Amino acid sequence: MTTDVIVLNGGSSAGTSTLARALQETLPRPWLTFGVDAFIAALPPALMASPDGLVLAPDGTVTVGPTFRALQTGWLHGIAAMARAGTGIILDEVFLDGGAGQDRWHRALDGLTVLWVGVHCDPATATARERARGDRVVGMAAAQAALVHRGVRYDLEVDTTSVTPAACARRVASHVAG
Repeated sequence: MTTDVIVLNGGSSAGTSTLARALQETLPRPWLTFGVDAFIAALPPALMASPDGLVLAPDGTVTVGPTFRALQTGWLHGIAAMARAGTGIILDEVFLDGGAGQDRWHRALDGLTVLWVGVHCDPATATARERARGDRVVGMAAAQAALVHRGVRYDLEVDTTSVTPAACARRVASHVAG
């Protein structure tokens, strides 16, 4: 059975975006990659730092409001429509509410073949990456390292702490059928 969607779930600076790009280089057919960062970039500026939208606290915690969730529902179903049209999709995700985030994607991706991949990274390593990036609230990596995996069921898990993106991509690619 052909895999339609690969979902990479990991905390901030765990390496999901880098793994998604490595998968695009490794997989035999073209795949599009979409992630929560692209969704956030598409939000109206008024929803940034708004209780209805997205709030990034100084300690790195993230809260989302009802307007964010409503727009996210459209995003999820739009991504699923592309997969249903035959486009391979790699999702770069951060399930802030663990299993509930996976459940939202389960509903949107109903009927598609999905490979669920947990992307782990030692919190100290993720925090060092976060500081080096300079585009994240320091503390997000540590706050999300375990949180995003609570209640999530995976087909495969990788750890990017000391394994290269290419090696992780080869491991994921070996589980992609078709």
